[in-house]
Amino acid sequence: MHSSLDMNNFIIIFFFLFLGLLLKNIKQFPTHIYKTINKIVIYVCLPAITLYHIPKIKWSNELLFPIGAGWISFFLAFVIFHFLGRKLGWSNKLIGCLILTAGLSNSSFLGYPIIEALFGKKGLETAVLVDQPGTFVVVSTLGVFVAAFYSNGSPDFKSISKKILLFPPFLTFVVACLMNVTDYNLDSNIQYVLLKLGSLVTPLALFSVGLQLSFDRNSKHWKFLRLGLFVRLILTPLIIFILYVFIFNQRSEAIRITIVEIAMAPMITGAILASTYGLKPKLSSMMIGFGIPISFLTLAFWYFIVGFI
Repeated sequence: MHSSLDMNNFIIIFFFLFLGLLLKNIKQFPTHIYKTINKIVIYVCLPAITLYHIPKIKWSNELLFPIGAGWISFFLAFVIFHFLGRKLGWSNKLIGCLILTAGLSNSSFLGYPIIEALFGKKGLETAVLVDQPGTFVVVSTLGVFVAAFYSNGSPDFKSISKKILLFPPFLTFVVACLMNVTDYNLDSNIQYVLLKLGSLVTPLALFSVGLQLSFDRNSKHWKFLRLGLFVRLILTPLIIFILYVFIFNQRSEAIRITIVEIAMAPMITGAILASTYGLKPKLSSMMIGFGIPISFLTLAFWYFIVGFI
């Protein structure tokens, strides 16, 4: 385990989260600015992290475990909510919303700073694997399909494929993979700039989350929120834990990081996708709003559990 726990990262997480919450309640502050911040994070900061880390990764079959985790958790959510929804007569929009929010972990916005705080800078290499070829490619491909399918039942494959292929972070991921395969390294000055841009993910993303948090006591969504968060924060990491540690007998630092990454709160991009497609926008923002603070408690539990691996 990473011995010198970097408390600064946790201070940063809470500071920017509360700053967003605080400014949200100030009448003069343009709260809709979070849309712009999200775009900066998705189109600038995340690609910078990808271009910095992916070309440096040395391939081995063990990497399949962190990469596969995001795909397994999305598939789990799909199976659980599709069949449960059909059995209980839920609307397509509700099923789609729960798959997108409970099936994807917040492996970058929250994941990177938390993993860095718990496991040090070196832990980011595994976090990037869980996030980029894992969760991130899932949301850019299967996520878009699920959103389109459950919003109107007949996805337009051509336009969806176009959206996926022209998604800047996805394009950057492809470029970074090619750089890895061809062993191409960027100039050290460019790498320095990428590292600095990448380090903006944490403050910007959490500030944006703070601006979007909403707590509605009279909502009809409470039971679905509880179910969604149970699947996201408890059931999914438990299944990954059993699968990786006991069935595949994997006990490395990378596996510990993977389990903590998969135990993160719902992915903001997944929630944004759900509300963009009209899949219960209130519930998707509640999954983020309640999921993040609750996940700090469940993450402490999972961090304690993986300590025994």
